[in-house]
Formats: sequence, C-alpha cells, structure tokens
Amino acid sequence: MVRLRQSVALEEILGYSFTKPDLLLQALTHKSFVNENRRKQKDGEALRDNERLEFLGDAVLELRVSERLYLRFPHKSEGELSKLRSKIVNTRALARFSEKLGLGEFMRLGCGEARQGGRRRISLLADAFEALLAALYLDGAEKVVAGLVEELLETELAAKIADYKSRLQEYLQERRGRPPVYELIERRGADHEPLFSVEVYDDAGNRLGGGCGSSRKLAEQEAAGNALKSLLKSLG
Repeated sequence: MVRLRQSVALEEILGYSFTKPDLLLQALTHKSFVNENRRKQKDGEALRDNERLEFLGDAVLELRVSERLYLRFPHKSEGELSKLRSKIVNTRALARFSEKLGLGEFMRLGCGEARQGGRRRISLLADAFEALLAALYLDGAEKVVAGLVEELLETELAAKIADYKSRLQEYLQERRGRPPVYELIERRGADHEPLFSVEVYDDAGNRLGGGCGSSRKLAEQEAAGNALKSLLKSLG
C-alpha cells in the first residue's frame, strides 16, 4: 500500500487514517501528474487521476447536502431547498472549503500545472474536495464524510444569512422604533443533532415569521429572513 508524506499529513488534518491509502493518493492526483509521470511507472503499477473519484464525490456531496437541508428546514418547499443547495454546492464554495483544509498543498500536479498556479485554481480545488469525499466514502469513513459536509454547510449557511437579523432590526426600528423579539418555540432531536424552531414578533406581539436550524442562532436568522420576505411582500 502506498502512503506518502502528504497523505499522512492530510490524514492528520482529517483525523482519519485510510485503510486503503491508495484511495487518498488517487484523490490527490491530478491528470497532469499522470500525464507527466506515465513513463516512470513500474511494470504493473496503475497511476490513476482523481476524475472518477470526483464523479462519485459529486453525487455523495449532493445527497448528503440534500439530506441535511431536508432535515434542517422542514418548512421549506422543494424549490426553496433546491435553490439553497445550489448556493452551497458550487465550485467557489467547494474551493473555499478545500483551501480551508489545505488541499492545494497536498495535490499531486504536473510541473507545468503547478507553475501555472494549479494549487490555487478554483476548479482543481473543488474537484479535489469532491474526490476526497469519494475516497472517504469508499474507505467506509461515513462519519468523516458527514462531518465535512456538515462543516461545509454551516460555513456557507452562516455566510448566506448572516445579515438577516440586523436588516430586520434596522427595518423595524426605522418604522416602529422597537427591535424584534425572538422566541424559542421548540428544541428537538438528539444532542449531537438538535433542531431549533424560533418565531419572531414585533413589539406589539404580531408574529412576523418563523425558522428552523441546527442552532438557535441559525433558526433566528432564518426567521428574520422569512419575516423580511413577508414584510417586503406586503409593501407591494
């Protein structure tokens, strides 16, 4: 089994040691590396790029994100969930998360690709992340896959909805002079996978909107977003 230094370093970041280290090595291998090193292969050695793993990883990622969004936002329609998923599962978001893991430094690239900035190229970083997910999935590391997807989801959701509460507060204070009031309606689910339901009211006690999330903060943000949508719609 092949276990190179960059593979071991990445395993330490992931907190997981592959039972089939060749899967991780393949996930980190770009086709430019294969093309430049094909002649150096030993007899019987198969040097594979990460494109097939990327194909599988794309499906794994979409399923996991869809599952998490379905459970986290029980009041959203199919169309709303699809739009939210498309904002999260996109090349730029995956590249940002790949950079967070430092995948660019671990990728095996051809010399030409490396010189041209391949380790920072958005498309390559996104592909490497999907290939890594597939490698983990095939190695049986379901918990690691779930953890990475959840972290990606939390990061992107926070970025998408971070300003809803402040925008709602500004809107209400400009028109009514008082900030909104948030009320926790329900907390359900296991300790490691909670779901919070929150509603937001104006100072007169009128319900403005509701939301759900894996934390009270996220639930309040969604409630604020729904309240803003309803208030703006009522204005015509």
